Amino acid sequence: MRKIVVFTLLFASVAFAQYKSTDTFQQDIATVFTEKDGLLAEKINLIHLTEKGEPVAITAESAYIFDGTNWEKYSGKMPSKKKLEKLNLPKETGKILRSVNWQGKLVAGTEAGLYFSDLQKKNWKQKLPADENYSWALTNVNVLAVDLKDRLWFGAKQGVGYNDGEKWHLFAGKEGLPYKDFTSIAVAENGAVWFGTTKGAFKTDGTFFNYRFSRRWLPNDHVNAIAVAEDGTAWFATDAGVSRIVPKNMTFEEKAAYFTDQVETRHNRMGFVCQNRLRTRYDADSWRPDISDNDGMYTAMYGAAQAFRYAVTGEKQAKDLADRSFKACKWLVDITHEQGFPARVIIPLDWPDPVNEQYGAAYNKKKQEEDPFWKEILPRFVKSKDGKYLWKCDTSSDELSGHYFFYAIYYDLVAQTEEEKAPVREVVRDITDHLIRHGFRLVDHDGKPTRWANFSPEFFNSVWGWDQRGLNSMMMLSFLNVAHHVTGDQKYLDTAQILRDKHVYHINAMLSKMFFPPDDVVPWDNNLCLMSFYGLLNYETDPELIMMYRESLENSWLHISKQKSAYWNTIYAALASRFNKMVDEGVYDSGKYFTEAGTYAQFTAREFYKTDFKVDDTIETLEKLPLDLIGYHMDNRHRSDIVFDPTPGQVVNEGWRPETPDRPDNVFEKAQEHEGKVGWHVRGRALPIDERCHVRLDRDGFALDATEGSGYTEHEGTIYLLPYYMARYHGLID
Repeated sequence: MRKIVVFTLLFASVAFAQYKSTDTFQQDIATVFTEKDGLLAEKINLIHLTEKGEPVAITAESAYIFDGTNWEKYSGKMPSKKKLEKLNLPKETGKILRSVNWQGKLVAGTEAGLYFSDLQKKNWKQKLPADENYSWALTNVNVLAVDLKDRLWFGAKQGVGYNDGEKWHLFAGKEGLPYKDFTSIAVAENGAVWFGTTKGAFKTDGTFFNYRFSRRWLPNDHVNAIAVAEDGTAWFATDAGVSRIVPKNMTFEEKAAYFTDQVETRHNRMGFVCQNRLRTRYDADSWRPDISDNDGMYTAMYGAAQAFRYAVTGEKQAKDLADRSFKACKWLVDITHEQGFPARVIIPLDWPDPVNEQYGAAYNKKKQEEDPFWKEILPRFVKSKDGKYLWKCDTSSDELSGHYFFYAIYYDLVAQTEEEKAPVREVVRDITDHLIRHGFRLVDHDGKPTRWANFSPEFFNSVWGWDQRGLNSMMMLSFLNVAHHVTGDQKYLDTAQILRDKHVYHINAMLSKMFFPPDDVVPWDNNLCLMSFYGLLNYETDPELIMMYRESLENSWLHISKQKSAYWNTIYAALASRFNKMVDEGVYDSGKYFTEAGTYAQFTAREFYKTDFKVDDTIETLEKLPLDLIGYHMDNRHRSDIVFDPTPGQVVNEGWRPETPDRPDNVFEKAQEHEGKVGWHVRGRALPIDERCHVRLDRDGFALDATEGSGYTEHEGTIYLLPYYMARYHGLID
């Protein structure tokens, strides 16, 4: 392993919960079979496994068997059709729906309830399951099964429950049951049970419910039957075909290798990393390169992931990829009209999409209807000086936050020689000097500021800029701290001092994240906020400013701590631990700081000494993130285990989206009828990441109904790689 040189970022090597990169967890991998696999999207009534374990899918007209590669017509032995035996139940029980033998008893589920008798089918008695929370007179007991721990399970209109031979254990929405219109049941490995419903399927062992619905997991949400192999592989018969979910043992490091390969195979365009576009919906193999609105930020985040990887592993590939990402980000700055202005995107002149037509006058008109301050600029894609490329202008603060975040990390962790460090100093100096030269604004090729990168005091004191005062003040101070750290030039600290003394940027930064008005509450601001805090607090040396920024960090964190973002959690853990270290060293007990405010320093040191870094949430998200990062539509509003957010000021903003056949206009898209689209799980956190549409690091974990390309886009694996390698670097994972 490469010996790491001591520098500022090493402050975070503290003791966290001990997880290892070699720890094994279960990764669910889904395959939805299509016509190219030999199976039409038709209703499958039943699926069963042959004696050899081969799945057979049965329709109303025919049957198909899977040979490990394709589905073929099947003419072998069919399973005997199960008939419910005559049980001589009283007429008032209604229709018999299911029956099983359990512990010397015959158990029947009927329309009217749950009934037990001896094996002679006599002395039927109705059972009324009850535990400390519920007492149920069951109806519509559609499914019954005995698991491998000899527990009796049922699914009914009221919910799910099991009897372990001594008592009942009952589950409804408050206990995490996601849905309860049951169609089927199947016993799985280790005492777990799969339930099929008219809206997906879920597996439970009586502790957690793992919910599988939408095209991410199933061809259709109406599940008619489930079959489970000895190795835990589950097969699902639905109204539109068959899918398979394989539980594969995987380590964190193996998953990282998978996503690095995914990015390098399908998401590298001239060194830039972003989502791709799928020619065939849901088919990752049909990809073609694409562009995003923030290629610089996404490339920077991938580069940062590889820089952290290099710091903890010393692998040559990691350094090569970090180097490539740096050169790509610097190219965005070098190609433009003026020194220090970063482009959003660079594409070859012969790019297949007519970008300047897509972003022409009609586009600007539509945008101005949504945003009265929208900047009209033509062309939006400018020809490079050598005539070989087009670069996209109107660059935003998103791009800047990504550039500064990456450059500092790359400078500290990857660039070792003077030859490697010099270009980092150059590009950081160029961007920062551009901002200072233009009054803390990015100024475009038309000589006017861009729409979303104005950090000037005049803007903050205007009616159209006041709401960005906190976040953008903090970001500008962060940029200046990074610039001083990388270049060593005192003028950047002097400039920051002027902004604090004359324009109270540090006071503005105390409220660095807006939560009102609703139209200004966008999830990607969480990302800009946390990323910029990383540079701000890493390179600040004044204990008073550190305390102020730590308080601001907590204010922002309170509103996102329950989203279970592995990335944001890791940033918070790293920064909060540095503050804790200063408190432990007695810095704020010295009486030197905030002397005019009584015991404020000591009080605040105690108040913001936090050790709850949500490490378990981070690990859960890293484990559960699907290998499939296609942007599926996920609508969770039907679930019984969610709490809709009653708080004012929460709006689902869909944001910029790639062009798809479902939505050909490549514009900002604000979700309509947003009420009821935001909420969280009854356990008090966001839904697990494999149960919601979340394939970007900057999305809202509380969005219950969202999409990300509507199945025509696959996203890059940075969503795993950056938090994973960052967590390893900062000691959350060994």
